[in-house]
Amino acid sequence: MLEEVERWLARRSWSAADRPLDRLLAAKARDPHRGSVSVVLPALNEEATVGRIVATIRRELMEKVQLVDELVVIDSGSTDATAKVAREAGARVVHRDEILPRIPAVPGKGEVLWRSLLVTDGDIVCFIDADLKDFSADFVSGIVGPLLTDPNVQFVKAMYDRPLGDTAGQGGRVTELVARPLLNLHWPQLAGFVQPLGGEYAVRRSLLERLPFPVGYGVELGLLVDALHTVGLDALAQVDVGVRKHRHQDGQALGRMAAAIYRTAQFRLSRGHLVRPSLTQFERGADGFVPRTHAVDTEERPPMREIEEYVSRHAA
Repeated sequence: MLEEVERWLARRSWSAADRPLDRLLAAKARDPHRGSVSVVLPALNEEATVGRIVATIRRELMEKVQLVDELVVIDSGSTDATAKVAREAGARVVHRDEILPRIPAVPGKGEVLWRSLLVTDGDIVCFIDADLKDFSADFVSGIVGPLLTDPNVQFVKAMYDRPLGDTAGQGGRVTELVARPLLNLHWPQLAGFVQPLGGEYAVRRSLLERLPFPVGYGVELGLLVDALHTVGLDALAQVDVGVRKHRHQDGQALGRMAAAIYRTAQFRLSRGHLVRPSLTQFERGADGFVPRTHAVDTEERPPMREIEEYVSRHAA
C-alpha cells in the first residue's frame, strides 16, 4: 500500500460513534446554508425492506432530531408495492420516468441516482440502498457526519462487515474479485477503501453535479474514481457503520455486475468504448448448456450541471 494511502487511512477513516448526533446538529446549526441533507433511496421491487428503512430514518433523524431535511425514494419501475410501502412509511416517492422526461430513462441504478439530483435540494446528498436488513440510522448519520463537521471532506463512503448468510466477511464477492484488484492495480490511491462498491455514501451536491454517472452497476466505481481525479484523495473519507445485511444476488447476476464494473474501469482507463459490449453466460437447459447474452452497460449520463433543467432549477 502506498504511504500516502496509509496516511489517508489514519486521517480519513472514522467510526460513526466518533461524531455523536449532538455534535452533528450543532455543526448543522452553525452553517444551515451548507448543511441541508437529502437522503435518496433508489428502489426496484424492495417492498420487503424499504418501509423499515424509511420509517427508521424518519423517526430517528427527522422527528426525534432534525438532521435529515428530505427523504426521497426513487422508484425505478417496481412491479410490487414498493412505492406504496415507502410512501406510507413517510418518504416522498418519485417515479424515475417522471424526472427529466425529455431524456428517456434507461434501466440501471446509476440512472436513478443521476436523476435524483433533479428532485432533491440538499447541499449533501446521501444515497442508501433500499434492500438493507436490520437497518440502523447510523448508516445515514455516520456518513453525513464528516461532511457537516469538516469543510475539506466532500465524499464519504460507508464501510462495514458484509456477512454471506451466516458466514462473516464473505459478502461483497464482486468487490473482492473485480473492484479491489482493479483499484489496487490502476488507482492505488483508492486501495484504502474497505467497501468501494457499497451503495451507502454521502457527497456534497457541488461535487456530484460535476461528475458523469454510469447508468448501471458501474456507478459506484465510476463516481469514486472520478471524485479522486476531481477533488483529490484527501477530500474522500470512509466511516465504519457496523454490519450490512441485504439481499444477495445469484452468481449470474454478479457476473453481469462484474462486467459492468470492469467496463466502467476500462472506459476510465482508455476513455474509449468496448468493441463488443456484451457478456455471454450459460444456463443448463433440457438439451445441455444454453448461451444467454446480455448487454453490458455502456452509457453514461453527463455531469448534471450540463443539464439545462438542473441549472434553471438551482438558479431560481
